[in-house]
Order: sequence, then C-alpha cells, then structure tokens
Amino acid sequence: MKLVVVSDSHGSDTEIKDIYNTYNGKVDGFVHCGDSELKSSDKAMAGYLAVRGNCDMDPSYPEVLTAEFSGTRILATHGHLYNIKMTLMNLNYLAEENQAEMVFFGHSHQLGAEQIEDVLFVNPGSILLPRGRNERTYALIEKDEKSVSVKFFDHNHKEIVDLSRNFFV
Repeated sequence: MKLVVVSDSHGSDTEIKDIYNTYNGKVDGFVHCGDSELKSSDKAMAGYLAVRGNCDMDPSYPEVLTAEFSGTRILATHGHLYNIKMTLMNLNYLAEENQAEMVFFGHSHQLGAEQIEDVLFVNPGSILLPRGRNERTYALIEKDEKSVSVKFFDHNHKEIVDLSRNFFV
C-alpha cells in the first residue's frame, strides 16, 4: 500500500495539484488532513480524501474519515478537535474506537511520525506554511507485510532523508 498525505494548504491549489499529478497512478490514494480552504467541489481536491480543518468553511467535509487501503484501516482528521498540540492521547482513543492502524492529521503545521502501541501517527506538516522547519512538506507512506516507511518530501518532491523513518508492524 502506498499513500500520499498532505495538510494545511490554506487556499493554495498549486501544490496539491502538483502533488496529485506527480503521484497519480503511482499510489493507492491521496489524503488531505484539512485546512485546504477550498470547497470540496474544487477541481484541485478531486482525487483526495479530505477532512474539514478549523479554517475550512465547506461543511461537506467530514471532521473524521476512515478508509481502507489494501486491508489497512486509516483514519484522518485535522486535529484541532483533539488537542493534538498537547497530546496524541485523544487521537489514540479515536484510533482505537475506529480500529485504525494509521492516523493522519495536521493542524500544527509541524511534521512528525510516531508509533504508539500498534498505531502509526503521521502529521505531514504544511505544504504551504511550515512551522519548526523551513521546508513545505508532505508525506509518502508505504506499507508492506513487515514494515511501514514514512518519507517526508518538500514541495519540489525532494525527499528530506534525515526525517525518513521505518516502523515495524
């Protein structure tokens, strides 16, 4: 399974279109973790599973979504309703309630990946307004039978190698 995860594009459609065009046909899915500030009907959002962030005005986006890719259940939310700037505990409970193996979220604009028990949590950072680093980022998640690879890329699709991590499942 291979997924592209983006977040916090804040009204800019250029980056999310470019990411989609770069990976279309090469990955199993695209996830946008909110604050696109675009309507769900916007052409730039076509092909993305997307959730509503605190800056999104379109009520048709769900607050939380779950989906399954190649037998792996994922959960996506923006994070603002779950206090993600302080703790991942609330998201961990949400993952447990939804039997999710991976949780994707944004809101903080700070990228990161960590595993708590058997659940992988990934924040792809912001593709427009990063915090904590200079790079505008997104994540590429690859899972096989034994491990999950999380790679972070800048908006020019250059891998940020020192941030790549492998997790064992």
